[in-house]
Amino acid sequence: MVDVILLTAKLAAVSTVLLLLLGTPLAWWLAHSRAWIKEGVAAVVALPLVLPPTVLGFYLLVAMAPDGPIQTVFGPLGLKPLAFTFSGLVVGSVVFSLPFVVNPIRNAFEAAGERPLEAAATLRAAPLDAFFTVALPLASPGLLTGAILGFAHTVGEFGVVLMIGGNIPGETKVLSMAILDYVETLQWAEAHALSALMLGFSFCVILTMTLIEKRLRRRLR
Repeated sequence: MVDVILLTAKLAAVSTVLLLLLGTPLAWWLAHSRAWIKEGVAAVVALPLVLPPTVLGFYLLVAMAPDGPIQTVFGPLGLKPLAFTFSGLVVGSVVFSLPFVVNPIRNAFEAAGERPLEAAATLRAAPLDAFFTVALPLASPGLLTGAILGFAHTVGEFGVVLMIGGNIPGETKVLSMAILDYVETLQWAEAHALSALMLGFSFCVILTMTLIEKRLRRRLR
């Protein structure tokens, strides 16, 4: 059970870091771009919110299969097949949790508005400097919310994990899969223990996110 918890925490931590690295510039672009394609990109990012996880997992499995497009393009460069591996779970987690990270950060950038950046420009701040010293601090509540939601959403994944990771002990067997195993084998005590752990974790995440976000907003004001 400890190995499953550690693997789940590792998956959530790695996925959250990648989500912030990818989601922050994407959220910035969605918040400030005037390109006609912007809302189409936003709709693609938001697809996991309404798409059944098994459908998303199926297409990711097809894409990461040994004869899939990802392997066809990157296989000659040395990339091993991603399906049913921890790396594949990371890719699936990033895709599945992307809207939970991008949307709060985008909302934070939009709420900050253009005036702080214009003020920084009048002080001869370079665009990159203004982004890191002005935009990011102002959007910190959204960044924190996105990080917490991304981490928590990854911990609770099931459908995508089932489709692209299977249930390989030590490699892709995470908490949600372990609970399913315990239920199928009628090990109710173990299933109760992990389910209660997930329930307590979810409650703490929501409570912590709410309290920290309120505190950050007060500081910014």
